[in-house]
Amino acid sequence: MISRRQVGFITAMQLSEIISHLGGELHGDDCQINKLAPLSVAAAGEITFLANPKYRRELALSQAACVIVRADMQAEGVAPGRSLIVAADPYLYFARVATLLNPPPALQCGIDARAVVDASAVVAASSEIGPLVVLGRGVVVGERCRLHPGVVLGDGVVLGDDVILYPNVTVYHGCRIGNRVAIHSGTVIGADGFGLAWDKDHWFKIPQTGRVLIEDDVEIGANTTVDRGALADTIIRAGAKIDNLVQIAHNCDIGEHTAIAGCTGIAGSTKIGARCTLGGAVMMVGHIEIADRTHIGGGTLVSKSIKKSDNYASSYPLSTAKDWMANAVHLRHLDKLVDRVKALEKELKAIRPEQGKEE
Repeated sequence: MISRRQVGFITAMQLSEIISHLGGELHGDDCQINKLAPLSVAAAGEITFLANPKYRRELALSQAACVIVRADMQAEGVAPGRSLIVAADPYLYFARVATLLNPPPALQCGIDARAVVDASAVVAASSEIGPLVVLGRGVVVGERCRLHPGVVLGDGVVLGDDVILYPNVTVYHGCRIGNRVAIHSGTVIGADGFGLAWDKDHWFKIPQTGRVLIEDDVEIGANTTVDRGALADTIIRAGAKIDNLVQIAHNCDIGEHTAIAGCTGIAGSTKIGARCTLGGAVMMVGHIEIADRTHIGGGTLVSKSIKKSDNYASSYPLSTAKDWMANAVHLRHLDKLVDRVKALEKELKAIRPEQGKEE
């Protein structure tokens, strides 16, 4: 059993206790760790990490009690006289230390008297239902779930075990959420997709009769929207991680362990493969497919399917407004330039036909 002592909002632990729980090798003195901190500002009693050699100069200024490093860095003596934990992946180890030192608060099992729960809802006794939560007809809440204040679950919503819904999350009727899912404040799951048909002089709304299915170990950030399917379901597959302010339209299929950064917009019926990464503000047109293990840089417009996994980007390089305007003028005349080049090539071929054949 690991002994723990609360310091502020974290748990203080000895380095030897961290090692016993997470593995790794301790070099130097055992000491108590009270906090995690970035390398450049870490102070006494704090732990940090060094994963990239280019940040070694910051190590000289750091007062960290312990630094997590790779074995080659430790062998080179990167921090003489300082305690080190040697790990294969310092960044991942640091993340696990952060999890260890910041355990979630204990569940307050039961249903708050200020919650509104339909008589037909089934809530596991081990779950916590906070004030002003609303559970509709036929809702099922699994074991050890935590529903923060203001959560609304529509009729027929089913939650698996160990689900955390932060304040003011809304899950529309019929949606399904798997085990160990976390959804942050303000996110809406299962709102209607943008389905409309033009009827002579106005738009006719198409009923959105699908659901949203969220599989195990998914995390979704704040103020994100995942639309329900039009006919079939919108699916977020196991282990996917979705940032804040992301729009996922109806009938999308997000692959296992795919990570999507903030402000990304994904149009309807897009299928994204497993273990992909999408940078911030990526825009995707609908009805396309993205191959497994595809990586797309921030600000990229994806206008067609990607069938071969690779790194993709289409962001225009940053420039001064003056340079950008000058280039924009050239772009307006690009068609004329292409025509002139073709005409010159044709004239050159007529004058020097043999060279034209070689080219």
